[in-house]
Amino acid sequence: MSKYGSFPGTRPRRLRTTPALRRMVAETRLHPADFILPAFVREGIGEPVPIGAMPGVVQHTRDSLRKAAAEAVEAGIAGIMLFGVPEEDKKDGLGTPGTDPDGILQVALRDVRAEVGDDLIVMSDLCLDEFTDHGHCGVLDSEGRVDNDATLERYAEMAQVQADAGAHVVGPSGMMDGQIGVIRDALDTIGREDVSILAYTVKYSSAFFGPFREAVGSSLKGDRKTYQQDPANVRESMRELALDLEEGADMVMVKPAGPYLDILARVADAVDVPVAAYQISGEYSMIEAAAEKGWIDRDKAIVESLTGIKRAGAQNILTYWAVEVARQLGR
Repeated sequence: MSKYGSFPGTRPRRLRTTPALRRMVAETRLHPADFILPAFVREGIGEPVPIGAMPGVVQHTRDSLRKAAAEAVEAGIAGIMLFGVPEEDKKDGLGTPGTDPDGILQVALRDVRAEVGDDLIVMSDLCLDEFTDHGHCGVLDSEGRVDNDATLERYAEMAQVQADAGAHVVGPSGMMDGQIGVIRDALDTIGREDVSILAYTVKYSSAFFGPFREAVGSSLKGDRKTYQQDPANVRESMRELALDLEEGADMVMVKPAGPYLDILARVADAVDVPVAAYQISGEYSMIEAAAEKGWIDRDKAIVESLTGIKRAGAQNILTYWAVEVARQLGR
């Protein structure tokens, strides 16, 4: 006892004294069902291709993707988000492979649904950037600018072929004005009212997307600043949120996650629909690279980063560590 008597009388450290006590009072808990696994499937390869900038992540073959989906079910995660990587010579200005029923993404959707049925939520990235020879998320006009309304027509077609191929959820990520409303109408027109829309509501023009460009074999020249959001802005995100909800989004997403936890918290506080966050390639690569150098404890850093995202308000997290962490949680 100090000379000041029993001061301090309130001792928060009492609740931190043992691992069991800390676990009992933890306010945020991770669960396998929180996670969605982003996965890349590449056309024309005979075995998985490692992504150099993302150690441990690969471009899948159709067969290895089916295996990854089965492992995701076994691990108990919520879903898988598929990205298609077509052969380079099939890309064109309209992103034709993205609406070809036999394009790699549609084929992969059918493969995965055949493998897992309804045991895993099968999601599809709804964007043109993987399929265009210019690498932008939409159709270009005569001056090389992304034509918003022409792009919406392509998104409507993509939504329909992805639904027909078996997607439970489509994820429009191109940040075109009006995309959610057009996609909802396109799905309803073909009687697919059951297909949900996970809106990439808040998607910033971020330096952390770098490794993803390798993952999808991006052909991008220039940047996406005319349609993705300015990292300096907050009110803009809330405006996008209001518009997406008005147009019929079933779920909303913030991307990237870690650098925008303040935005994620504001979105989560404002809505009564499920909120997701995407822990993107650069976030993944930074932790993997620092761990490889021995600068941080890899496993602890992964869990801490995911806990922070959930604490900020994400009900679901897209992360490349989805299956690994789910398995650890299940032990």
